[in-house]
Amino acid sequence: MSSRGRWRERGLLLLPIAVLLLGLAQLALERTGQVQVDQFASGLIFTATIAAIHAVLSWRLPHADQQVLPIAAMLASLGLVIITRLQPALALRQSVWLVVGLGLMGAIAWGLPSVAWLKRYRYTAAALGLSLVLATFVFGVDPNGSGARLWLSLAGLYVQPSEVLKVLLVLFFASYLDDYQELLVYGGTRLGPLRLAPLPYLAPLLLMVAVSLGILTWQRDLGAALLFFGVFLALLYAASGRLGLVGLGLLGFAAAAWLADRLFAIVRVRIAVWLDPWAQRQTAGYQIVQALFALAAGGVSGTGLGYGLPDRIPAAHTDFAIAAIGEELGLIGSLAVVALYAALVHRAFRIALATRDSFAALLATGLGAVVGLQALVILAGTLRLIPLTGITLPLMSYGGSSVVANCAIVGLLLRVSHEAGAVAAREAASRRASGVSERRRTRGHTPATTRAAGTTASLAPDGSAP
Repeated sequence: MSSRGRWRERGLLLLPIAVLLLGLAQLALERTGQVQVDQFASGLIFTATIAAIHAVLSWRLPHADQQVLPIAAMLASLGLVIITRLQPALALRQSVWLVVGLGLMGAIAWGLPSVAWLKRYRYTAAALGLSLVLATFVFGVDPNGSGARLWLSLAGLYVQPSEVLKVLLVLFFASYLDDYQELLVYGGTRLGPLRLAPLPYLAPLLLMVAVSLGILTWQRDLGAALLFFGVFLALLYAASGRLGLVGLGLLGFAAAAWLADRLFAIVRVRIAVWLDPWAQRQTAGYQIVQALFALAAGGVSGTGLGYGLPDRIPAAHTDFAIAAIGEELGLIGSLAVVALYAALVHRAFRIALATRDSFAALLATGLGAVVGLQALVILAGTLRLIPLTGITLPLMSYGGSSVVANCAIVGLLLRVSHEAGAVAAREAASRRASGVSERRRTRGHTPATTRAAGTTASLAPDGSAP
């Protein structure tokens, strides 16, 4: 696909910028009755950074997908508006984190030697991610008072290692499954109707899954554990095409969930709140009850930005951003957010289908699964379809680690799409060149044939000239 100029991306990027600036103006008018330049600080920083990333893509990655960045920018701009609505003091800090994340996105998209280069460092990536999470057992802090020490404090900044781990584990899973894809498809050991790869080849992969899930479960980071296991199953199916393996994995998950219910009190509390939050509406169920009230109050069109009461939901700017959107922007706004996540996952899978590199295809699939499953888990938890797990809404919820990690995911998707697009462009140019050469050869023979036919037609029946 030719992307010279990236005009489609440029036009689409105007939408998130407009949504952000108009949202900030609406909030300023609602609070003070006037609009001042300093109230647009976060919006101006975001606009300048998005323009810089677009310039880098136009210059260095002209074949990258032109819809991924605008979709991610729209989610981030909506998140900035909601954070400004709920916690105005945190809006500027969130915009700074977005600058860091978008800078990392540009560095990955531009500076990465190649997607295949990442494959060499799969064990290094997995070891780094697990080491960061293990460090929280010793150096972890709990800035939110949640009782779980899931963060590391670096010079006054809080980093959540599980956000880094989700990207690094996708890299590991994609690389390992790519190497042993044929064994997964044509494995030699039978377990009933299933055919499994030899255990020595599967052992490192299963060990990595078990270790990461065990660490996260012991930390009580159950949302991250659920996310990683879901991504692993998605990649396992993408690599093997076998639903039986996924079913076997789901049986294992059911057994692990039963064991967690017996071992961890927090699991029992969350299941009890999920089943009947009203029985604990003043204690453990207070947050989900207030979120349900907010969603009900919003109706179809919402109360209007700045005119609802979403600040009654504890930690709405982190865990319950969608409830705030549902109250003030209504069902229409909530469905728009769901559509944006669906569009981003769709683009990721389209990128995976477009590339001929099996590792890059699995990587894009895994990254799309991370975003989609993370959004699905928190959205379903907010609506009380599943027990609440406490993970963030990608690119929207407040949190530096989450924003930076998800921007890295977008950067990797852009790089995979650029490499696939560059290959397709070279092949198209080669086909055009071959077609031109063929037409030139054909035209080179046609005049001689025509001349011969004309000469024959001009001879008399006896073969002599007339």
